[in-house]
Amino acid sequence: MESPATRPTFRDATDADVDELVGLIESAYRGDSSRVGWTTEADILEGRRTDREGVLEVIKSPDGRLLAVERDGRIVACCQLEHRGDHAYFGMFAVSPQLQGGGLGKVILAEAERQAREMWGAKEMHMTVISVREDLIAWYERRGYRRTGRMTPFPYGDERFGIPQRDDLQFELLVKELAPRPAPLTVTP
Repeated sequence: MESPATRPTFRDATDADVDELVGLIESAYRGDSSRVGWTTEADILEGRRTDREGVLEVIKSPDGRLLAVERDGRIVACCQLEHRGDHAYFGMFAVSPQLQGGGLGKVILAEAERQAREMWGAKEMHMTVISVREDLIAWYERRGYRRTGRMTPFPYGDERFGIPQRDDLQFELLVKELAPRPAPLTVTP
């Protein structure tokens, strides 16, 4: 059982967190450090996963937020939530490679879904995943997300998204219906 000190806490990321968040995201997806965890994209993409400007853009978005997840006083994970009408978008999800496989990702995803439902009344959560990432897609499917078959092209030639090592990359939309907010309890005398 986790002690209160090791339980993750969630807060909105701030400008002061940008460098730490960029380092976290890079370590979870790119380069040799990412190979410690299972979310690595190092075999399909080289270069950067994000940069200061990309992270700041998410932090400053009027329609969303970047959640920083802390444990023992340091940021160990993050995720983006964006309000898009009747649904929310989930992105920029990263968990420290050393903590992957221990259940933290499930906790973060459930909290993001709860917040999207409670803050915005979102009926669905949407995300895009590189379609060749079968292991990652399977992880999301085990948590109730379904593949839609709706693809968008990978931005080949735009190194802000990485340098592709394959010519078959595209993004697939995954969707999960979110349970409605529970009705408030009423007490009758």
